[in-house]
Amino acid sequence: MAQLVIGVAYGDVPGAQSKDYEKFRRWVRDLHIGGIIVNNRVQYGLVRNAEPHAVALFLNQMQRLAKVPLIVGGDFERGASMRISDTTRFPHSMAYGAAGSIEESRYLGQATAREARAMGFHWLFTPDSDVNNNPDNPVINIRSYGENPEAVGRHVAAYIEGARSDPKNPVLVTAKHFPGHGDTNVDSHLDLPRLEASRERMDQVELAPFRTAIEHKVDAVMTAHMTVPSVEPKDIPATVSARVLTGLLREDLGFQGLVVTDAMDMAGLAKQFRSGEASVRAIEAGADVLLMPPDPAEAIRAVVAAVTRGRISRQRIDQSALRVLEAKMRVGLNSKTKLVDLDAVSNSLELPEQAEHAQSVADRAITLVRNEGNVLPLAAPDQSCFVISSGIRISSFGQRMAEEYRKRAPHANIVFVDGGMSSPALDAIAGELGTCPAIVFATFTTNPTLNGNLAPFVEKLTEGPAPVAFVTLGNPYLLRNFPKAAAYVAAFSTVTPSEVSVIKALLGEIPITGKLPVTIPDFAQYGEGIQLPAKTRSAPSVN
Repeated sequence: MAQLVIGVAYGDVPGAQSKDYEKFRRWVRDLHIGGIIVNNRVQYGLVRNAEPHAVALFLNQMQRLAKVPLIVGGDFERGASMRISDTTRFPHSMAYGAAGSIEESRYLGQATAREARAMGFHWLFTPDSDVNNNPDNPVINIRSYGENPEAVGRHVAAYIEGARSDPKNPVLVTAKHFPGHGDTNVDSHLDLPRLEASRERMDQVELAPFRTAIEHKVDAVMTAHMTVPSVEPKDIPATVSARVLTGLLREDLGFQGLVVTDAMDMAGLAKQFRSGEASVRAIEAGADVLLMPPDPAEAIRAVVAAVTRGRISRQRIDQSALRVLEAKMRVGLNSKTKLVDLDAVSNSLELPEQAEHAQSVADRAITLVRNEGNVLPLAAPDQSCFVISSGIRISSFGQRMAEEYRKRAPHANIVFVDGGMSSPALDAIAGELGTCPAIVFATFTTNPTLNGNLAPFVEKLTEGPAPVAFVTLGNPYLLRNFPKAAAYVAAFSTVTPSEVSVIKALLGEIPITGKLPVTIPDFAQYGEGIQLPAKTRSAPSVN
């Protein structure tokens, strides 16, 4: 039974006498859990990524403790950089949707598999196969390739093919979040979302990318902690619904691979059921793997007790255990291959060609939705004012953007603001910006609205005499809230290559060629985007 459990770690290397090490030793050596997922650690409000060599060392330590080799997973939606530092910072999926190249998604799959295996990972909890057709979605958003089911399916298929293309780096790939988390407006980390779509609409939209993934032999499907009334009339998450996991996924769609739950410590599930009961219900519903139960020991005890009482059959457990063991064999896990070469870790990370790919996608993803008065490219960068909002005070977002702009416009007025600033403080800044010939406001938030007092601040800027170019590196739907912005630019990703791309686009150094992978209600339709050539540079003078 324990082979069906994946516990969470954070990539640190705890001392042998520490409580953390004792916890992991108990999970791996005594409980015999099936695997580990490495997540970010949050400290002082900041998300901290693990260091790749530390991760590899920790995983080797755990593999030495394991009687059956551990399968190690990661949410590498934008490459390993989503969880691990010093790896290539690939853009979010929606940037690939805006750039429009399926081949780039194939490359991302291949590069992610290479980075993952170099550090000891075998299971990619990606690609995101959700169709984000709800502008108020706070959790999927730019993690999706877009709102067009066919386009999302093409990117999903290409990613799967890319991840499987190198036999030297075999990995498992995962379509998520079944049966489709895109048309929801609640974050399942915080509460229980609801998909109101009819079964017919689901066939046309939500399920289409999953069908494509299954046709391309995707290894696993991850469940969503959300209610689906058109399939499951009970007000329970899909993760614990036999109608969703067995009826819809297994029987209707014909999926034969691994069914893995989304993280079981998320409130969308944990608010309804204690860890043990949630684990039992997920197995009953058709899940093979329990991801991140809050207490792995409790989950194991509960499922074993359910088998003893006859609530779950031994055959059902054996069926899932066999799928897990077969998956481990497919990625070449055995006692001789379970350890990674620590000296070779860096050889597959941050390769120049990968960095070039990431920057190219970020460049081509930049989409110009509005450009009244030809505000862009900026005519006078040194006189223009640049306002950068990371949303929170403690953040590194925007630092690279400021550096890149300062290189090109050393005398420009660059201001950082955040949602915790008071209205008087923001009003004072707005007053200081009154003499600027143009103002750029850039934000990194993926929320449907700006937090704190930032929304009134931006409204005040757009009502002033200077034209405002609103730039979003996160949520592309924010234009709905600021209709008076003269120009509107979407980058669809918060990674540093996208910061660089924004500056190059604002100043006309690159052509703007991106097209919207989503509709911005009342403002722009799917597929739209103003195309701008790069500025023609004047020929150097000849003396």
